[in-house]
Amino acid sequence: MKKIDRAAYVVTRLNEIYPQTPIPLNHNNKFELLIAVLLSAQCTDERVNQVTPHLFALANNPLDMSTLETDKIYEIVRPCGLAPQKSSNISKLSIIICEKHKGQVPSNFEDLEQLPGVGHKTASVVISQGFGYPAFPVDTHIHRLAQRWGLTSGKNVTQTEKDLKRLFPKEKWNKLHLQIIFYGRSHCSARGCDGTKCEICRTCFPKRKKPFKAKKP
Repeated sequence: MKKIDRAAYVVTRLNEIYPQTPIPLNHNNKFELLIAVLLSAQCTDERVNQVTPHLFALANNPLDMSTLETDKIYEIVRPCGLAPQKSSNISKLSIIICEKHKGQVPSNFEDLEQLPGVGHKTASVVISQGFGYPAFPVDTHIHRLAQRWGLTSGKNVTQTEKDLKRLFPKEKWNKLHLQIIFYGRSHCSARGCDGTKCEICRTCFPKRKKPFKAKKP
């Protein structure tokens, strides 16, 4: 099966398995989404969804968040891990959004990526899930699956993002990003599949017998 055929199969099968793609991080506005994505680094979405209601009850917008003591933010987000840095970044970016962006979450990569704690992947999630603009956030999980399915050379997440954007049309990026995450969690996890077990891996590479060793980002 050629790469283009594998890509077509992946889209078709994931649309069958996941016709709907609800955003896994609970939020009510773009600022809440930004904070939730920031907190999700090296933390499960489930844990973030347990923590954010307590934080957003105190401050669900940049102005209110900027008035909270960093220690108070830390106290709430501590279960998410990396809490000292995350709480500091939340406080700092809230102030910047108020001062430089009139209290509105920026809608472009350049401004988002200048916010403390916001890298390209976080910005991509906010752009795609918050604003609905085409973006293809690639984390280590999508990087791993794209390698297993032969959709990328697999050197790093930056290369994987470029490869996936070339393979799939823009109108599919936002949904496909979530579909791959959902499938990875349920069927093709790091420990649950070695590149020879799940349906998509077997279909894309039916002759693969040995475990596939993914290149780390």
